[in-house]
Amino acid sequence: QVQLVESGGGSVQAGGSLRLTCSASEYTKCMGWFRQAPGKEREGVAHIARDGSTFYADFVKGRFAISKDLTKSTLYLQINSLKPEDTAMYYCAASPFVCAGRLSGGYFTYWGQGTQVSVSS
Repeated sequence: QVQLVESGGGSVQAGGSLRLTCSASEYTKCMGWFRQAPGKEREGVAHIARDGSTFYADFVKGRFAISKDLTKSTLYLQINSLKPEDTAMYYCAASPFVCAGRLSGGYFTYWGQGTQVSVSS
């Protein structure tokens, strides 16, 4: 059982930045970030493999950066130029399978409790 704990969310103004952190009990083959806005379905943001290769959702458009620190079993998501539409609960997820450009929630087995990001205009 992999345990994931997110932190780093908060309330910021549009144009600001946040770095989300996910502390994992162990690092799996594929780690990712998802988000869910009020009234909307959960959507994948990005994932990263153990070798550091990354994959992003189309809407990211260069504003998000996923990274990891294997020595600390920690996953990060840097979000720049925040927009009100980025307001959502952000979740860290872990998959026992290799990353394959899949940002489907069903591909990930373990989930954190989420960290809230709220962006005001």
